[in-house]
Amino acid sequence: MANTATKAVLEGGPEELPERVVPIERPGDDLKIPFRNGYEHFKATSREKDTGEGRLPVYEWWERTELPG
Repeated sequence: MANTATKAVLEGGPEELPERVVPIERPGDDLKIPFRNGYEHFKATSREKDTGEGRLPVYEWWERTELPG
Protein backbone atom coordinates (compact mmCIF):
# COMPACT_ATOMS: atom_id res chain seq x y z
CA MET A 1 0.00 0.00 0.00
CA ALA A 2 1.46 3.40 -1.00
CA ASN A 3 1.98 6.08 1.61
CA THR A 4 -0.66 8.72 0.90
CA ALA A 5 0.01 10.86 3.97
CA THR A 6 -1.09 14.46 3.67
CA LYS A 7 0.66 15.47 6.89
CA ALA A 8 4.18 15.13 8.29
CA VAL A 9 5.98 15.38 11.63
CA LEU A 10 8.75 18.00 11.93
CA GLU A 11 11.90 17.26 13.95
CA GLY A 12 14.61 19.75 14.83
CA GLY A 13 14.72 23.45 14.10
CA PRO A 14 13.54 26.14 16.50
CA GLU A 15 11.80 24.87 19.64
CA GLU A 16 9.31 27.75 19.26
CA LEU A 17 7.78 26.44 16.01
CA PRO A 18 4.05 26.47 16.73
CA GLU A 19 3.20 23.28 14.81
CA ARG A 20 5.04 19.97 14.69
CA VAL A 21 2.44 18.18 12.54
CA VAL A 22 1.99 20.06 9.27
CA PRO A 23 0.20 19.52 5.95
CA ILE A 24 2.28 18.42 2.97
CA GLU A 25 1.45 18.66 -0.73
CA ARG A 26 3.51 15.74 -2.03
CA PRO A 27 5.26 13.21 0.19
CA GLY A 28 9.03 13.41 -0.24
CA ASP A 29 9.17 17.06 -1.31
CA ASP A 30 11.22 19.42 0.88
CA LEU A 31 9.16 21.65 3.17
CA LYS A 32 9.64 25.39 3.63
CA ILE A 33 7.88 26.65 6.78
CA PRO A 34 7.50 30.45 7.24
CA PHE A 35 8.75 31.49 10.69
CA ARG A 36 10.01 34.77 12.20
CA ASN A 37 11.02 36.73 9.07
CA GLY A 38 12.43 33.68 7.32
CA TYR A 39 11.87 30.06 6.44
CA GLU A 40 12.76 26.83 8.20
CA HIS A 41 13.64 24.09 5.72
CA PHE A 42 12.91 20.41 6.35
CA LYS A 43 13.87 17.31 4.30
CA ALA A 44 12.03 14.02 4.19
CA THR A 45 13.55 11.02 5.97
CA SER A 46 12.82 7.33 5.58
CA ARG A 47 11.39 7.28 9.12
CA GLU A 48 7.79 7.41 10.30
CA LYS A 49 6.38 8.29 13.71
CA ASP A 50 3.15 7.35 15.48
CA THR A 51 1.14 10.47 16.34
CA GLY A 52 -2.36 11.31 17.48
CA GLU A 53 -3.15 11.65 13.77
CA GLY A 54 -1.78 8.25 12.80
CA ARG A 55 1.61 7.11 11.49
CA LEU A 56 3.20 10.03 9.63
CA PRO A 57 6.45 10.59 7.72
CA VAL A 58 9.23 12.41 9.61
CA TYR A 59 10.91 15.50 8.15
CA GLU A 60 14.17 16.79 9.67
CA TRP A 61 15.27 20.42 9.86
CA TRP A 62 18.32 21.19 7.73
CA GLU A 63 18.59 24.99 7.33
CA ARG A 64 17.05 28.43 7.78
CA THR A 65 16.87 31.23 5.25
CA GLU A 66 16.23 34.87 6.21
CA LEU A 67 13.96 37.20 4.28
CA PRO A 68 15.63 40.43 3.20
CA GLY A 69 14.69 43.14 5.64
